[in-house]
Amino acid sequence: MLHTTIRYTKALSAVFALTLFLTGCKEDAVANKPVTPIAFEPSDECHVCGMAMYGFPGPKGEAFEGREKIARKFCSTRDLMAWYLQPENTPNTYEIFVHDMGRSDWNRPDDAHLIDARKAVFVVGSNQQGAMGPTLASFADQPAAQTFAKAHGGKVFTFDELTLDVITHPTQFANTPSP
Repeated sequence: MLHTTIRYTKALSAVFALTLFLTGCKEDAVANKPVTPIAFEPSDECHVCGMAMYGFPGPKGEAFEGREKIARKFCSTRDLMAWYLQPENTPNTYEIFVHDMGRSDWNRPDDAHLIDARKAVFVVGSNQQGAMGPTLASFADQPAAQTFAKAHGGKVFTFDELTLDVITHPTQFANTPSP
């Protein structure tokens, strides 16, 4: 009887260890799986302000955070960056996407043209309004951003140049010509 109990305990321990191993592999697979943007739906609400975002003009954004890569959607690129630049969010954010306004209509951004925000170029201080008023116009390339800035005002910034001060005071760049 004691011999049977020992074998049963060893078998149970082996099953438990295998389960832990496979669970860890599954979590690592999730952590390493590439993320693709998710289309915006009529029922989506902004993660920052809670506003329904469907039907509003201007570029929107989404971020994937945590090990499970939970999607957070934002009604404007300005809300996205205000959230991202908070110290607790930056290191926990896996991917960030924004609309490429060089290929999208301002009044109806096309989800087929969501791009990696870290590689995007932004115009701050333009006369174009987003869902919450002033927003950051996002573009896949510098020439498109410069053309937009010449037509609508504002200043061109790379992702790494954006700070909380820049996005919370966009009017300081309203009349600044782009380089």
